[in-house]
Amino acid sequence: MVKVIILRTGGTNCDLETEWACQVAGASTSRIHISQITTGRVKILDFDILIIPGGFSYGDDLGAGKVLANEIMLKCWEQIEKFREKQRPIIGICNGFQVLVKAKMLPFWGKHTASLVWNESGRFEDRWVNLRVEKSTSPFFNNMPEIIRFPVAHAEGKFVLKSHSLLKKIEKNQQVILRYVNPSGETQGYPYNPNGSIAGIAGVCDEKGLVIGMMPHPERALLRIHLPDWTRLKGQEEFSYGYRFFKNVIEYCS
Repeated sequence: MVKVIILRTGGTNCDLETEWACQVAGASTSRIHISQITTGRVKILDFDILIIPGGFSYGDDLGAGKVLANEIMLKCWEQIEKFREKQRPIIGICNGFQVLVKAKMLPFWGKHTASLVWNESGRFEDRWVNLRVEKSTSPFFNNMPEIIRFPVAHAEGKFVLKSHSLLKKIEKNQQVILRYVNPSGETQGYPYNPNGSIAGIAGVCDEKGLVIGMMPHPERALLRIHLPDWTRLKGQEEFSYGYRFFKNVIEYCS
């Protein structure tokens, strides 16, 4: 059975939902505190998939995801690099996305080229959004419709890059996995883009497509009844788009 490690620390609050999502999709899971990795009691390489879930790691006191990112770079980097070399998925959701970007894993491995900063609205944004599934190098959004819906819940979700040339590069490389759009699938500003991300970017992957990060929460959109308007939907299966995402990740490792 595919084994998933869900990395947590003080302030992580989406680990239980993420664990349940992986179990429903057919994986064996372990919620592991970062201290068990840094002390050598648990090895990341004993797992097939690494997920850094949402929350407010270390209270986001020095910026969203920054402390955990530094801890990973200083104490776990060798394991993380070997994990990637073995082509095992690394996934960051919301706070986890912030961690991957600040740990120089996204969008380009080993380079600090992007950040996730305060929402343009200046406030915490918590609601369902429409997302366009882009043609990307990542295999984890196969068999999905063009437009899907996940909820967001963040204050620092505005994706920015150091230069416009970097935007052209990630688009040419097909590293954009999700964009915020209106119900018709067009990129627009607030409120459809909840944070003001450049080009409506909601998620990206690395050059190989196996390290991915996104601000929306697929683990909160696992079942049909999780959708806010599920009572008005007809002819849909029990599971929703979040389930398909986790199933794709697990099937890749199978």
